[in-house]
Amino acid sequence: ENGKILTDKFNQTSEKGIFAIGDITGPPWLAHKASHEGINAINYIHNPNISDHKKIIPGCTYSRPQIASIGLTENKAIEKGIKIKIGKFPLMGNGKAIALGDSEGFIKTIFNSDTGELIGAHMIGPEVTELISAYCIAMQLEATELDLFNTIFPHPTVSESIHESVLDAYDRALHI
Repeated sequence: ENGKILTDKFNQTSEKGIFAIGDITGPPWLAHKASHEGINAINYIHNPNISDHKKIIPGCTYSRPQIASIGLTENKAIEKGIKIKIGKFPLMGNGKAIALGDSEGFIKTIFNSDTGELIGAHMIGPEVTELISAYCIAMQLEATELDLFNTIFPHPTVSESIHESVLDAYDRALHI
């Protein structure tokens, strides 16, 4: 189909025992996606009874400023008919970013307003390609806004901006 090889959730092709990973299976064309697919396939080969897992793939752009995202965008969520709550926190409100001399950018968090499910996050700024992992873990563990409200972020860190963005989605931000 359009030059890509179709696979199942364990990266097995329609030819039993033949697996495909990486760019040939379609977008996103990211090294970390391909690596995860390879590990997923090997785990399945060793244990065909392995349970399915969600595949939540972050995207990172290593530029200045850095850009990172995961999950749905605001527009995609609206297209899917999901009612959303959005929190946004400017990095110019973060003491560590100011101390680093790199406070341009923001953290944006998107929740399903009916369930509190974290459905997306988008970041621009210093080291956001590192910070996106917090959202990856939260989405994999199906964290809700309450889980994130109650998470203690160390101070002073740029990661505190994640917490502020989450709080802002529910009109509870502390530093804006």
